[in-house]
Amino acid sequence: MANITLRGNSITTSGELPKVGSKAPDFKLTTVDLKDVSLKDYAGKKKVLVISPSLDTGVCQTAARKFNEQAGKLPNTVVLLVTDDLPFAAKRFCTAEGLSNVTALSELRNRDFGRDYGVRITSGGMEGLLSRCIVVVDESDKVTYTQQVPEIAQEPDYDKAIAALK
Repeated sequence: MANITLRGNSITTSGELPKVGSKAPDFKLTTVDLKDVSLKDYAGKKKVLVISPSLDTGVCQTAARKFNEQAGKLPNTVVLLVTDDLPFAAKRFCTAEGLSNVTALSELRNRDFGRDYGVRITSGGMEGLLSRCIVVVDESDKVTYTQQVPEIAQEPDYDKAIAALK
C-alpha cells in the first residue's frame, strides 16, 4: 500500500505499483468507443499509462495535454489515459482539447486495473478512484519506469517518464 496525500491529508492505495523489470499486469479497459481492450492490443509498442483520478480535474487535464504533446509523437509509442471516468466524458474532453495522440481508457466494465496495478485509493474523499501514477512499459510488456505521485494535486515528472520511453 502506498501512502500519499491529497492536499496534505494522508490517504492510501490498494497496493504498490508494478516493479520496474517485472511484466506489466494485463488489463481489460474500455475505450471511448465502448470497445474493450487489453495489454495485448498494444503489443510491440511502448506504452505510457497515465493513470489519474478523473479528467475533470485540472492536474489530470494538464497531464493529458502534456503527454499528448510530448509522448504521443514518439515513434512506436501509445499514451493510455486510464481513469474511472465514463468513456463519454473522456471522449468529450479529448475531442474538445484536440488530444489526438492519446487513447482514453475507462474501468467502466472491469475494475481489476486499480487492484492489479495497486493504484485504487482506499481512504479519504477520493476512495474508489485511481491515484495519480505513471507506468512506462516497453515493447515486450516489461515495466521500465513507475511514479506514484506523492501528492494527488501535483503533476507527475514528465521528463523522467519521457526519458524512459527513449
